[in-house]
Amino acid sequence: MVGGLVAVAARWPVGTRLVAAVIAGLLVYASFPPRTLWFLAPVGIAVLTVAVRGTGRARTGFGVGFVAGLAFFLPLLPWTGIYVGPVPWIALSTVCAVYVGLFGLLTRWVAGLRGWPVWVAAVWSLTEWARSSVPFGGFPWGRLAFGQADGWYLPFAMVGGAPLVSFAVALTGTGLAALALGVLRSLRGPRGDNSGVAAVTSNTPRWGAARLTSWNGIVAAAMLVAIVPVTGVILRTALPGPEDGNRPITVAAIQGSVPQLGLDFNAQRRAVLDNHVRRTEELARDIAAGRARQPDVVIWPENSSDIDPLRNADAAQEISQASRDVKAPILVGAVLVNDDRTTTNSVIVWNGDAGPGERHDKKIIQPFGEYLPYRDFFRHFSDYADRAGYFVPGTGDGVVHVRPAGGGAPVAIGVATCYEVVFDRAFEQSVRAGAQLLTVPSNNATFGRSEMTYQQLAMSRVRAVEHGRAVVVSVTTGVSAMITADGAIQQRTPQFVPAALVATLPLRGNTTPATRLGPAPEVLLCILAAAATVAAITRRRGAL
Repeated sequence: MVGGLVAVAARWPVGTRLVAAVIAGLLVYASFPPRTLWFLAPVGIAVLTVAVRGTGRARTGFGVGFVAGLAFFLPLLPWTGIYVGPVPWIALSTVCAVYVGLFGLLTRWVAGLRGWPVWVAAVWSLTEWARSSVPFGGFPWGRLAFGQADGWYLPFAMVGGAPLVSFAVALTGTGLAALALGVLRSLRGPRGDNSGVAAVTSNTPRWGAARLTSWNGIVAAAMLVAIVPVTGVILRTALPGPEDGNRPITVAAIQGSVPQLGLDFNAQRRAVLDNHVRRTEELARDIAAGRARQPDVVIWPENSSDIDPLRNADAAQEISQASRDVKAPILVGAVLVNDDRTTTNSVIVWNGDAGPGERHDKKIIQPFGEYLPYRDFFRHFSDYADRAGYFVPGTGDGVVHVRPAGGGAPVAIGVATCYEVVFDRAFEQSVRAGAQLLTVPSNNATFGRSEMTYQQLAMSRVRAVEHGRAVVVSVTTGVSAMITADGAIQQRTPQFVPAALVATLPLRGNTTPATRLGPAPEVLLCILAAAATVAAITRRRGAL
């Protein structure tokens, strides 16, 4: 299929390239949850690589990449504008598309180097890193890795985290492009011309030498396309089993649901808290009747108590009673009001009559949601500007310690609240600080019935493999889930109904190569991309 596209692309006008860019972006989008078409991602990268390679002017490469970025992000991110109108959705998608445009521009340069599939894939890694870093702390949503939770590439996360997964997907895609170009070169022979996307002919004086060179390239590209995903399949055998660990712990995740979806879900804060208390008490009755196992710890979602329980005695009493009834400590997602009237998005360990203990204050807060940069400026564009929060980031290592209800040593639980899970550094810091189990408390009521919750669930699965830890996902409206260290979903809930999950999960103390290496693989890939870009520019100037 790709070879046929390349044959046409040898003489593509700009308009045809733009159509190919739209196809490429839609293919990458289709690889993301809730679909399980993960294998479309490398095909999309292959089509995009062919579309931008050899486009003549560098700005054309940027334009083609930018269009592909729009075709990818516009259908991926509509949940960002469900309740605030299309302006934030279109603006965010446009900014993200700029980075894909940058990929197109840089690919135009580095694709002339020997071994170009590697350098082009590294350029994709560089642009993903840039998008994940700036502006306003970056927006990593939509990294190729987060569409691979069901695919062959997922085990790469154990070695080099999400950046290595993205690179492996991109490398397969650029290998597919090289394979198609090599086949086309071989079929055309030395009498073709040097125009078009790929400069497809060799122009060597001897047909035999040209054909040999072409077939050497075909074999190399075919090996690349085959070896990269197969390596992921082999790595899967090294993933921990669902029960592998130091000792087991029984965990419950409560999904209380909310009275209404949208930005005003918390207008009935008491109802949201009551929902989670009620579902916890139902679990306590099931435990007493022998219908459910006794949990060592119960995890509530983000925003399960938007009434500050440290300042409101009624809320504190309700939570304490729920903890007593279920006979276990509860991790409570709460909004806390500070003395300066700013707020923190926190997870508090709450244990019966002892009350609040350790807490995690969300460190990576969401711009334009939990806080609004340049608030006065953005008021000119949206009436919703003043509805953004005044949250401040917390500090610490992301770990809270819980003494299990069944006794034994305290358990270190790593917390990444909702938006934090998309950032590599969140769980990396907590696992290095000793976290034996991970949790992602989240509130997705503000994103309605969109694909957002499934995309976020896939991120949690990638993080489980990346750090070799079981992950508990607790969401106000679902999907809540129990994920084992191999990325498999052991249990999950439907959306928009109260539910409780109870599972026995292993605690793990060993670390994966990805945890030990931290950001090093991504740094290395970015250095390779930068070096290739410098080499390409230098070569280009020398040829002038």
